[in-house]
Amino acid sequence: MTPEPQKVRPRVGLFATCLVDLFRPSVGFAAAKLIEDAGCEVHVPMAQTCCGQPAYNSGDKADTRALAKQVIELFEGFDYVVAPSGSCGAMLKRHYPELFKGDPAWEARSHAFAEKVHELVSFLSDVMFVPKVDATFEGSVTYHDSCSGLRELGISKQPRKLLAGVEGLELKEMADSDVCCGFGGTFCIKYSDISNKIVGKKTENIEAAGADALLAGDMGCLMNMAGKLRREGSKVEVRHVAEVLAGMTDTAPIAGSGK
Repeated sequence: MTPEPQKVRPRVGLFATCLVDLFRPSVGFAAAKLIEDAGCEVHVPMAQTCCGQPAYNSGDKADTRALAKQVIELFEGFDYVVAPSGSCGAMLKRHYPELFKGDPAWEARSHAFAEKVHELVSFLSDVMFVPKVDATFEGSVTYHDSCSGLRELGISKQPRKLLAGVEGLELKEMADSDVCCGFGGTFCIKYSDISNKIVGKKTENIEAAGADALLAGDMGCLMNMAGKLRREGSKVEVRHVAEVLAGMTDTAPIAGSGK
């Protein structure tokens, strides 16, 4: 009998992001586990750096292009490029092609690269069609829809669909879950008073939801909300959604907030 040929596993380049690398490596490990469990081969190029978003948002197009070229060259050999961040994912997918519009050497290359890019939860749900994750979380959660993931990549139903399959988890929707948390990258530094007002309203809605934990898909948003919750003395834990979906919640919550 001729053995059946082995199914080729898609090769995924994990774009870890700066904030995950520097502040929350557990998210990177959770992302790798989820991608592997979905049937893929995960690679994490060690030479990866920033996607260039801070420079891009500050108007520094020259340095952004230099960083973008490095990222494209490093990741374009993979079948997919996956980021545990709607913000970074949107930069790679939506804004890289804009950076090289009209550039004969890089326009087509940036478009081909962008086609491979996906945010983590969207990749699991929309590309690999993961029906259910093997995870348990005893408690209730509320979910914040980060701006870039929601508005640039259309991510909203996907995390809720996968969270619904987590054993023991109860989802309690907060009011205005799709409203900005006030982070906005350099916005929270340039306009700190406005940012603080926005995140204060967000934490009011988080507390009113009555959930044990707050989840989202972007570290910048999570760190901003976690910091405010901690300053207010809140008992709500803050975690990246990947940690819960991967069943990897042994680490302390972000900012040490929680019970």
